Parts: sequence; structure tokens; C-alpha cells
Amino acid sequence: MEKSLKYKRVLIKISGEALLGDQQFGIDQKPVSMIANEIKKARELGAEIAVVVGGGNIFRGMKNSAKLGMDQASGDYVGMLATVMNAIALQSAFNQIGVPCRVQSAIAINQVAEPYIRHRAIRHLEKGRVVIFAAGTGNPFFTTDTAAALRASEINAEAMLMAKNGVDGVYTDDPKVNPNAKKLEKITYDDIIKNGLKVMDTSACALCKQNNIPIVVFDFDAQNGISKILQSEDIGTYISL
Repeated sequence: MEKSLKYKRVLIKISGEALLGDQQFGIDQKPVSMIANEIKKARELGAEIAVVVGGGNIFRGMKNSAKLGMDQASGDYVGMLATVMNAIALQSAFNQIGVPCRVQSAIAINQVAEPYIRHRAIRHLEKGRVVIFAAGTGNPFFTTDTAAALRASEINAEAMLMAKNGVDGVYTDDPKVNPNAKKLEKITYDDIIKNGLKVMDTSACALCKQNNIPIVVFDFDAQNGISKILQSEDIGTYISL
């Protein structure tokens, strides 16, 4: 089964907002459970899977810090802690369905997560464990998109899968606002950067380009999306050189 996979090792980037469900704030059990089950199916195909989850459902660094009178660095650190909460919630969901999982945090928080150690993360993946990377890069001024691209590069991931909420790929414009926006099946890293398409941070895109890691943008609500990508089905938008 494993030989038929397009990618053996992938990193999945999930936004914090994906965990909101129908709520305005916090973590909804329904999407967390759905995400865990989708990843379980993909893992059973023989893939090694790492995850980076955002924290926007709990705290948005730039937006919330300004309201609270915080400087951006402090706000970004609070946002990193929000990603740790999401990672622990996701780990619990994996445990409930029998999927071995480890959380590695870029900020030392040893009571609840391992420190991020590259070789240990790779070893976990080789042993079939899902690894969730929490706390972004561990530095302010970097988004979780950039953290995802960085970790994907460090663990030698063969692709980065970007799960979007209700959008099934990259469009020429925001499809929720402009009904004439066209979906792009394939696009280059340079096109994303040059045209300012708001799919991800330009620094994350540049890092994937530098390390030749293809990016697949897809709708997480679509059933079996990850498994389909691993089995070479054309869904979402494929970003490469």
C-alpha cells in the first residue's frame, strides 16, 4: 500500500479557526474529532504525518494585542500559547481513536509537551506517531504559516498540505466576495508572491520554494481530502516551481 502513495511524509497546516466549528471563540469538539479522523485515515495508508495548528480561535496576535495595549512581541507569545492549547486538544482526540501522537513545543512547557528536537520528531514519524508542532517557531513576528514551512523543511517533508476553511484551493480573488474569481489548478511559488495572493505568508511560500516542497491547498471539509492527495487525486491547488 505504501508504495502507491504520492507523498510518504507530509506536514499538514491547520488554521486555528478550523477548530471553532459553530462557535465564536474556543475549541469545538466536532471539527477537532473530524480532523483527527481524517488524519487517522491518511496515516493508515502508510503516510508519516506532522501537524502545525494555528491559534486564531483563541488569540490573534496582532489584532488582540492592539486591543489590549500589548506590544506585538507579547501578543505573538500569547498566540503561541494558544497553539499549545489547540495542540493538546488535538492530541487528546488522537488518543481517543487510538492514534499515537506527540506534541513538541518551540517554547519550553515541559509539563504538557516535549521540547522541539528535530531528530526526535523524525524518529517519532518513523515509528508511525503523529507529531504536532506547537508554539510556532518559538519567536515573535513569525506566523504559524512560516512555522509550518520551517518544520516541513526540517523534517524533510515531501509536501505541505494547507487545509482551508470552506475554500477548495487558490483563486484569482476571494471567491466569497467575488463570484467571478477563478480557481487555479496549478500555480508557481513566484506567482503567489508576485500577485500577492493571500494563501499564506510570502516568507512561508519563499521557504517552501527554497527547499522545493510542493504545497497543496485544499478544503478540509471535503471528506478524505488528505487521503486523496496522498493517492495522487487532483484536488485543491498544487503550488510548485
